[in-house]
Amino acid sequence: MVERSSGSIKGGKVFVNQSSLPGLRGVRTDDKDHEVSLVTREGPTKGDAEIDQLYEEAEDKRLSKTSLLHDVLNISNVLTDGVSAMVDDSFNKCFTSTRPEPWNWNIYLFPIWVLGVAVRYLVLFPVRALLLMIGFNSLILMFLAVDLTLAPSRRKMAVQRKLVQWMCSAWVAAWHGVIRYHGPKPTPGPNRIWVSNHTSMIDYVVLCSYSPFAVIMQLHHGWIAFLQKRILSSLGCLWFNRTEVNDRAVVAARMREHVNKPDAIPLLIFPEGTCVNNEYTVMFKRGAFDIGATVCPVAIKYNKIFVDAFWNSRREAFGKHLFRLMTSWALVCDVYFLEPQSLQPGETPQEFAGRVQAMIAKYANLRIVPWDGYLKYYNLGEKNPGLIEKRRRVLADVLRGYLGKQSQAQSEGQGGKEAAGGKGGAKGEAALDEDSAVAKGLDETADKGDDGDDAQGWRKLKAGASVHPV
Repeated sequence: MVERSSGSIKGGKVFVNQSSLPGLRGVRTDDKDHEVSLVTREGPTKGDAEIDQLYEEAEDKRLSKTSLLHDVLNISNVLTDGVSAMVDDSFNKCFTSTRPEPWNWNIYLFPIWVLGVAVRYLVLFPVRALLLMIGFNSLILMFLAVDLTLAPSRRKMAVQRKLVQWMCSAWVAAWHGVIRYHGPKPTPGPNRIWVSNHTSMIDYVVLCSYSPFAVIMQLHHGWIAFLQKRILSSLGCLWFNRTEVNDRAVVAARMREHVNKPDAIPLLIFPEGTCVNNEYTVMFKRGAFDIGATVCPVAIKYNKIFVDAFWNSRREAFGKHLFRLMTSWALVCDVYFLEPQSLQPGETPQEFAGRVQAMIAKYANLRIVPWDGYLKYYNLGEKNPGLIEKRRRVLADVLRGYLGKQSQAQSEGQGGKEAAGGKGGAKGEAALDEDSAVAKGLDETADKGDDGDDAQGWRKLKAGASVHPV
């Protein structure tokens, strides 16, 4: 379950009492003009519209500053962008498939690789697909026949449970699954719940081929939805839509009801809420840890020697994912059923979830990261397409205002220089006029035949001779 907490805006400052954007915990940023406090997500749920509104108001406050020079000299934004890039990289690593290392690019191994491709695609895949279609379709028909003929009873539930287990075994055989189970086999009991790390939808198939489970899972579309609603619902499975808050509330109530039944099928939950690449484990939702039930951890570790079992639902259809599994040599996996855990005195549900997550990570050799898997499906730009354009317009207005002030100041400076230059030019012209008048007077004196010193010197200068000062 995904929860968001509230925020408020007071006195020109943005206060987010708890994380407005899901997945950020224990982060605090202080600035002169605004303060944002992001802490562990607890409290009332908040809608996406209010989150977007808080985000827009905070951005408007940040981008409406009058001093562009302060923003240019302030390197906090650059550091924030750098940290954000590292954060984004560490988050995306949780949902990145492992690329196989090239080993066949030489003259000796390449023919062997080509032969292996031919065997996997032309021999193994057709045989596996044929056996899967025969077994799966026959089990579907048997399941529907039991559902229509037998009245609701423990016997009917036991038969359906066995058919689902056989059906899952047929799928595992189609992948040539090599699965090793460690620990005691799960048994039904009141006030108990099983939690596991999540890599793909085949996690449920792998576990159900060993022991049937009821599961809480995202409701999908197409033929998967048919299996969920018509087949798996008979086991008491619960379906939800992660984008609907009301669905999560209903599922939480039904989960408590299922756990309290003494004869209920073991309930399996994937508290990460999304598929992770089996190298990391993201934050566990606390929904399974605050109902007072005993939690039984299950660790699933896939060996990627032949195929990567991670399903990236945003980039790969489930049919393509199954095709990739069925064309591999084998699916190698280890499943660990760990010691049941209970909430200790003075321990919060969030701490309890972290302790169970650490146990699973230890056995499955996973690295724990603090991100919320819901961020994989949360895109602020997609939910509010005009937000990015609005940020651009606000920034453009700030730049235009600053550049306009600079242009006005430069224009005023040039006008002052021109005025000063005009005064200097007038003085120069007056001096030239005065010199011309003196020269004209000397010419007239020399023409009249005056033998004074000035007239004689002037005649020598005009003739090109040198005049020595006295």
